[in-house]
Amino acid sequence: MHESVQAEVLMSFLVSEELSFRIPVELRYGTEDPYAVRMTFHLPGDAPVTWAFSRDLLLDGIVGPSGDGDVHIAPMGPEELSDLGIRLQVGGDRALFQVSAAPVVAFLDRTDRLVPLGQERAFGDFEDALEKALRSILAEENAG
Repeated sequence: MHESVQAEVLMSFLVSEELSFRIPVELRYGTEDPYAVRMTFHLPGDAPVTWAFSRDLLLDGIVGPSGDGDVHIAPMGPEELSDLGIRLQVGGDRALFQVSAAPVVAFLDRTDRLVPLGQERAFGDFEDALEKALRSILAEENAG
């Protein structure tokens, strides 16, 4: 049986230095994919957008800059539990969000109680998920 934890946080979507607005963002973590955290952004006027990335990346981003791909997370101030900056990038398009670290830390604590850090392999069926993904890719290649 798959279990999950969820939390809703308010993030500031930083459009420019002069313009930002707050949006609800759902954080979700589940035993069916114990390595990943999902953030679903509810932007006004758009369909919800979900990003999935490593739970470790989010955890590391609380104490220092983290990420080397499309997701970068870093504290926005020098003090402990500063706000976090979350930068998402697709091609040349970027979005920057700011969130208080406290609710993110509380969420990560709940994920650790569900699946302790370092114990992900015992909970996830990584090999099965990889096999399904590879079959899907091969099916798409054969269809196209």
